[in-house]
Amino acid sequence: MRTLDYLEFEDRLRGGIVTATRQQRAALRGRGVDVVESPWRDGDPVRSLPGALSGEYFADYDVAHCNTIGPGSLAVARHAKANDIPLVLHAHTTGEDFAESFRHSEKAVPLLKRYLRWFYAQADVVLCPSDYTRAVLESYPVDAPVRTVSNGVDVESLDGFEEFREETRERFDLDGMVVFSVGEVFERKGLSTFCELAEETTYDFAWFGHYETGPAASEEVRRWVGDPPENVTFTGFVEDKRMAFGAGDVYCFPTKNENQGIAVLEAMACGKPVVLRDIPVFEEFFEHGRDCLKCSTRKEFRDALDRLAADPGLRERLGANARETAARHSLERVGERLVDVYESLLAGETPPEAADARDGADA
Repeated sequence: MRTLDYLEFEDRLRGGIVTATRQQRAALRGRGVDVVESPWRDGDPVRSLPGALSGEYFADYDVAHCNTIGPGSLAVARHAKANDIPLVLHAHTTGEDFAESFRHSEKAVPLLKRYLRWFYAQADVVLCPSDYTRAVLESYPVDAPVRTVSNGVDVESLDGFEEFREETRERFDLDGMVVFSVGEVFERKGLSTFCELAEETTYDFAWFGHYETGPAASEEVRRWVGDPPENVTFTGFVEDKRMAFGAGDVYCFPTKNENQGIAVLEAMACGKPVVLRDIPVFEEFFEHGRDCLKCSTRKEFRDALDRLAADPGLRERLGANARETAARHSLERVGERLVDVYESLLAGETPPEAADARDGADA
């Protein structure tokens, strides 16, 4: 089987969508699938133009799998439909998770939802990382079968994270129980709650990840990054994510909306105790008191951090259970699920439903 796994603008994107796509590719190659990363015969659309007149503009593949919603992905979708190539569109983007990501992004949500409803409807199957996201898409509604497959977690990419601890803590002047987050700095990710918690406690807080400083930066990002509480460090982009998981002690993620949360799974794979906002998507994967602590109010977040600071045994127990949870989202299982989807499409069938990730039958 030869599969296109395409991430448009890959060299310009950051964050979970890049991680998710590269994990798909690793998972597929682990299952012996021949993965093509570019749909264009000569690697990019411009260099491939000479072959357009002879019908050799696109590369050869049996299944087309696109991870973004731009013009290149649209061209792939049109080509796939015209040539009876099974088309998989991966819903990493919804109107709900786009809101509060950039300055005035919420104003674009109604138009984005209309576009997504049209774009995703072209697929033979739409994949998304959670049943929560599936319900969101079906509410638009998207007129195509929607199936769930976890983004997974690449445990091997985290090997040796402990070795980064002292160097990273010294570099960013971190001490004691470090409360941390990883990823793009957005208000949707719980930026204000994160900083307000820091103001109300004495722990060191660190957010490892890129933040906007130009016109795209929201008012909240400008405010908190420009004048953070004394015990908050915004590191900006770091060259190795293992620095974050080595330096941090408690992963705190007061996000308002997620499609799954790859960094949560990464923190769990490292055995870190995790404190999450109690939102619907996390009900699918994580259990309060077993592999995480879930909170609804700032007081609950503060109390959870205080409990973890005072009880090393609780931190250890939550971290051990978190590792077990992360193991159920292995790339091996992601690869199995994707191959099942592709094989069903090639056989002219609608892909089967996924099993519950908590049962360990699906990742």
